[in-house]
Amino acid sequence: PPTSIDVGGALFVDKYCDVKIKGMSSGKPSVQSGSCFDQTRPTFGRRPGAHAVSDAPVPKYAATTQSHLWPTPKPTTDRFLRKGDGARVKSGELFATRGGLGNSRTTGLESGTSVSIMSGSRSTPIAPPRANAFGKRDNPPDTQFRKFYERGDLPVAVMSASKNTINWKVDVDKLDYHHYLPIFFDGVREKEDPYRFLAVKGVEDMLRSGGAKILPVIPQLIIPIKTALNTRDPSVVCIVLQLLQKMVVSAELVGEALVPYYRQILPILNVFKNKNVNLGDGIDYAQRKRRNVGELVLETLQLFERYGGEDAFINIKYMVP
Repeated sequence: PPTSIDVGGALFVDKYCDVKIKGMSSGKPSVQSGSCFDQTRPTFGRRPGAHAVSDAPVPKYAATTQSHLWPTPKPTTDRFLRKGDGARVKSGELFATRGGLGNSRTTGLESGTSVSIMSGSRSTPIAPPRANAFGKRDNPPDTQFRKFYERGDLPVAVMSASKNTINWKVDVDKLDYHHYLPIFFDGVREKEDPYRFLAVKGVEDMLRSGGAKILPVIPQLIIPIKTALNTRDPSVVCIVLQLLQKMVVSAELVGEALVPYYRQILPILNVFKNKNVNLGDGIDYAQRKRRNVGELVLETLQLFERYGGEDAFINIKYMVP
């Protein structure tokens, strides 16, 4: 079943194949960190999943016509017709030779006519700014997991062995889940190793050994999960969805405890629900790597409905129609 897949171990295998076999770039280490030992530029003012401010020109809304219109340029003294301007207006040459007319915007009067900028003798259409719903958002390396790990406050270390495991300094079932599980979930959105591997593998081990300790910690996990999903990074979203699947089946009543928090979790799932790989009659040989966001969203919603109780379906359809 999908919930038995080693998510943390697959990260090392996939990265090795991408870098050593396919020749892909391993990525540059981050120059910013929230660690108290970091000597690089700080991450103040950056927020995970923040909306990027667009510099694209936008028309102004006119309340009288209830439509968006480009503001007309302020008239100047040189904006009058001279002898021979009629033919030049028809050819568009006038807009290239007269000062102030080169940047004038004209709006179409008929329905379906696009807004355009007259530049020289050509008319360049201006489309509305892209929503960029699938674009990656800001993901600064300022997680609590990175800070605690570099400070030596986490009882984990990378085990140098043939298997991709971590070395716990204490028994996992004796940990304080209210303290450690939210920290490990916060590190899931990390993109660098060993932080990403330790966080993902630590969450898997704690979910496997937690039992009844997981249910009381569910409210503390919502903000780290929402923050990781809001980055809209496909690599991060895929990891979070797989960990959500493991968490739902990890203990009793966990699926039902997540129902009140669907408003925080499901909006991003609604964005990526149709982001599939359309190969026609081809075969996706990389499906074992579980990088298809659309399939992971479908599997996660099915598990939410199965383990969420009688109120799960109506709440899922409310957020993901």
